[in-house]
Amino acid sequence: MKKEYYLVHKAILPDCIDQVIEARTLLENHEVSSVKEAVTKVGISRNTYYKYKDYVFEKDTQNTSRQAVLTLILKDEKGSLASVIQTLSEIHTSILTISQALPVARKANVLITLDITHMNATIEELTSALKTLSCVRSVHLDAIE
Repeated sequence: MKKEYYLVHKAILPDCIDQVIEARTLLENHEVSSVKEAVTKVGISRNTYYKYKDYVFEKDTQNTSRQAVLTLILKDEKGSLASVIQTLSEIHTSILTISQALPVARKANVLITLDITHMNATIEELTSALKTLSCVRSVHLDAIE
């Protein structure tokens, strides 16, 4: 199974990574009002910011919970969502939010935010388990922290 994530020391990463995280923090804390202002303040290009912003995260030592956001496309059939929830429960995740759009073309789009702090599997194993369900057409990991 191919692993998509690594834990690496920042010494081997490009110097701009710290600045990308700093720019994102400025935006999240509303210290600046735009990406342009944030990147100017930290000294990187907008291109560099957008290239890395969704892929690098600072380790949060004070927050002990981990979260993941998944988008699923389910077949529009009775019990589909229940099967997904059962699988998530078996892997010891907790659902924080769940949103299902109205089915279109016999497919339902579902967005789920999970607390994966106590999960007894890797994120790859979680997505693989969901993909094995006959009601699941696709699974996409949108974010993890």
